[in-house]
Amino acid sequence: MQRSTYISTAAAVVLMVGGPVAAAAAATSDAARTPSSAATEAARADVDATGAAEAAVKHYPGTVESLDEDGAVWHVDVIGKNGKHAELTVDTRSGKVSTEHADDDDDGDNAKENKQLIAAKVSAQKAIKAALAAHPGQVRSVSWDDDDNGGARSWEVEIQPKGGGDTKNVHVDATTGKVTVSSSDSDNDENDENDD
Repeated sequence: MQRSTYISTAAAVVLMVGGPVAAAAAATSDAARTPSSAATEAARADVDATGAAEAAVKHYPGTVESLDEDGAVWHVDVIGKNGKHAELTVDTRSGKVSTEHADDDDDGDNAKENKQLIAAKVSAQKAIKAALAAHPGQVRSVSWDDDDNGGARSWEVEIQPKGGGDTKNVHVDATTGKVTVSSSDSDNDENDENDD
């Protein structure tokens, strides 16, 4: 009985003295092995619109027709070099690309629109860059706008401004790269000011 008391007391002393020392040593060795939180955050950065477009055309060579962020994925439509239309998803964390659907989209009006899209001097990626240069923020969607009324062909880019606020819808001319704010946004801004 006395022997078990000595053993229990010795074990308690070892745990009291050795516990904090062992915990400190373990924390020191973990800190040496764990990358800084800044590096971890950088490694987990989301795939932005440009990254999604580049990943999509690397997976399915062609021209981006549209892309749209939807939760944890980007939906990207690509007109392939082979004339086929592909619907892809790009994971916003990993950048992994999956083909959802691919078909021959080379009929009638689509064929004409696809040729105009492919021939455009300003690609979706260039439109994103131009839109962000004029209106810093995060792109939420990009789509090709083939105006049936004979107007200039352009890209519609939706941007969430830095620091929050209402999204901006901008147009990027597919020939010149000129950026203009959508007239509907300007009208809404003016109406908001008149309501005050």
